[in-house]
Amino acid sequence: MTMMMMIMKSNTPCLKILSIVLLFASLFFYILVAPSFFTSPHLNQHVYLQPHFEFCPSNYTNYCPCQDPIRARRFPKAKWFRKERHCPERTQRLRCLVPTPPGYQTPFPWPKSKETAWFSNVPFPKLVEYKKSQNWIRLEGDRFVFPGGGTSFIDGVEAYVHDLNHLLPVSLESGDIRTVLDVGCGVASFGASLMDYDILTMSLAPSDEHQSQVQFALERGLPAMLGVLSIHRLTFPSRSFDMVHCSRCLVPWTDYDGLYLREIDRILRPGGFWVLSGPPINWRVNYEAWETKPQVLKKEQDILEDLAKQLCWEKVAERGQIAVWQKHMDHISCMKNLKTSRSPMFCNSSESDLDAGWYTKMTACIYPLPDMKDVHEVSGGVLEKWPTRLKTVPPRVRNENDDGFTLKAYIKDNETWKRRVSDYGVMLKSLSSGKYRNVMDMNAGFGGFAAAMEKYPVWVMNVVPFDTKSKDLGIIYERGLIGTYMDWCDISDIVLEMHRIVRPKGAVIIRDEGHTIVKVKQITDKIRWKGTVVVGDQDGPFHSEMILVIIINNTD
Repeated sequence: MTMMMMIMKSNTPCLKILSIVLLFASLFFYILVAPSFFTSPHLNQHVYLQPHFEFCPSNYTNYCPCQDPIRARRFPKAKWFRKERHCPERTQRLRCLVPTPPGYQTPFPWPKSKETAWFSNVPFPKLVEYKKSQNWIRLEGDRFVFPGGGTSFIDGVEAYVHDLNHLLPVSLESGDIRTVLDVGCGVASFGASLMDYDILTMSLAPSDEHQSQVQFALERGLPAMLGVLSIHRLTFPSRSFDMVHCSRCLVPWTDYDGLYLREIDRILRPGGFWVLSGPPINWRVNYEAWETKPQVLKKEQDILEDLAKQLCWEKVAERGQIAVWQKHMDHISCMKNLKTSRSPMFCNSSESDLDAGWYTKMTACIYPLPDMKDVHEVSGGVLEKWPTRLKTVPPRVRNENDDGFTLKAYIKDNETWKRRVSDYGVMLKSLSSGKYRNVMDMNAGFGGFAAAMEKYPVWVMNVVPFDTKSKDLGIIYERGLIGTYMDWCDISDIVLEMHRIVRPKGAVIIRDEGHTIVKVKQITDKIRWKGTVVVGDQDGPFHSEMILVIIINNTD
């Protein structure tokens, strides 16, 4: 269960009026809904006639609708398809409130939450025993402790990151690397360690026998989400990450004509790094410990090296069990010098949008990088070092050919959210204390809310509707922020989902037109949330929006 703050704003026809932000108090989201979210063709009028929503049975405490293990058994195991997101049809969705775990306690405030969590909040002891020898997690009395071990972190994650820092061509302290994807993240200790360098890591792991890895990560106050490399693309736009990391993540990188490595290429920025540790790297030394024949590992590494060359990745370092590749700044100069036995296969014009990341099938081809006018340019545009990157107009905004309309809208959005977040700091006086940690913006637009929240000890999951025609999520990543695509549909389902993921004692902020706020409050009353309507804000005396603020005090 997650506590969060949600914000939704009006920038798509489907999400017409509401802006929601979910804020988690260390484990809770604070929800803010933006204008145009609830005035939607999917808004079910009958929801206003329903009585109070009842609570689900107690065995639904950790229910995740799109990752239901019983439902997952209907799908084939091939390519891990069973582990993908499989959401129930509308008629099969729960219409009850997922209960809080028995004995739930307020999570430790940030940054203490990074190191420890209450057992009662994530009561899953299996991982403690399963990974005992690797020191991922320990159970001490009534709480979990995260000592920073890992499958490849023999001397601890800090020593591992120290070694990586000396292998990379750029320093982790330099600001060149800001957004990282950790595939097969475990309990997200790698991402936790990178926070010491002001690097934001999206930790990704499937729901599997390790039991709730992602839930442990969120309980710690670390960015994480369920995900697996299977049939469909990851839910990110192209050129999102400065670095992608895999430490014995068990992804078959060389299978299916390198399909999964090509997907990493899609989401990796020009000049970005791919880091692989564990098999088959340094197989000559480790094949006995891995209990694998050396010729098998050699063949795997040879195929891996060939695939990397096809992708125009240059191997820049290998030491111990860690190897680092760097993606070229463009494809043109690379292809001129490339000497391989077969030509790289580029995606043709009939392939789908390279930024599409919602139920779009992966293809075993390479997406060409954006054209450049000069060989000295970076394909797609130069990104500033962090934190300058946050305050600089992103290349996807600068490159828009619309007479400056997008640029003007972008600048206005930033100014608006600076004012609004100042107001939220007054409404939620605990924002500065570390009580709120995990935050979700449910309709993120350009990421102006998340940018304005940088002054607080929080991280923001920026959610962008998958069917928006704009490049908003790509812009968000270019700002050094993180997020994902999502399909928000029926309003009653949205509110029930908000209830499921927001932690007890979390907060929800919903802003919209006055008549919409009245309707939404009727729904939130039915899930026993007591909200206060605030009239007007700094957008001006004639602004028609109102704000519904909900501080969740109960743990029932």
